[in-house]
Amino acid sequence: MYNKRTKVALVYDFDGTLSPGNMQEYGFIQALGKSPEEFWLASNGLSEELEMNGILAYMKIMIDEARKAGISLGRSSFVEFGRNIELYPGVREWFRMVNGYGEERGVSVEHYIISSGLVEMIEGSPIGHEFKKVFASTFIYDEAGNAVWPAVAIDFTAKTQFLFKITKGIMDIADNRKVNESVPDEDKPVPFSNMIYFGDGTTDIPCMKIVKMFGGNAIAVYNSEDRKAGAQKLLSEDRVNFIAPTDYTAGGRMFALVRAIIDKVRAESEYNKLKNLAR
Repeated sequence: MYNKRTKVALVYDFDGTLSPGNMQEYGFIQALGKSPEEFWLASNGLSEELEMNGILAYMKIMIDEARKAGISLGRSSFVEFGRNIELYPGVREWFRMVNGYGEERGVSVEHYIISSGLVEMIEGSPIGHEFKKVFASTFIYDEAGNAVWPAVAIDFTAKTQFLFKITKGIMDIADNRKVNESVPDEDKPVPFSNMIYFGDGTTDIPCMKIVKMFGGNAIAVYNSEDRKAGAQKLLSEDRVNFIAPTDYTAGGRMFALVRAIIDKVRAESEYNKLKNLAR
């Protein structure tokens, strides 16, 4: 059965897509007394030395260096660091604009994050309240509330599983049963064809390809001429549907693209409803 109201899911990477840099670079790394270059050099070095997952490596470096510096790694500390995250032009107003346009067109718009960054920092950011669900890395906290071990580490290939959770309406990050159950497209809360994925680089390629392959739309974003060349390469290789600069303002290409996609999804939904009634 079709839902009475068509849903569209906008799914975003975070670092480089909605924000110009890595979220750890907006206060946390500086609080350690290190530069971003020093932090990532240590993280990448650990990953290479131990043949370790890169996300687990940066999370271990965060814990180790915070202990050395006497910095609390409590959940609330991460939230506070998240408040300092910078955003691209128009991002703060973006959700209101898109939701409003969806409302005008009779479409429910939902926003999701799939990120290798940290849940708590994203939730503490100025836009943390805008998302139905944030699928991102996070820590286990001890009785004192301090981070002691990674609970979830999401790398670029692991990101794809969350697309399948979103299309089936599964918000439990630990679920590994329902996500593998077969569900007809017409029974999915958000079919892939109603999904838009936003990403900025090669780590987003698996998600981009899956969304595009199943009839949705993938948008590669860029913030410089060098990045534009990379986005154009993804377009020429048929890995994305569109490319756009990281301008989320009302007059930007991004908003024009999303409006057009929402219109297309709504029209196809109405067409399918009429087609089913004719049977």
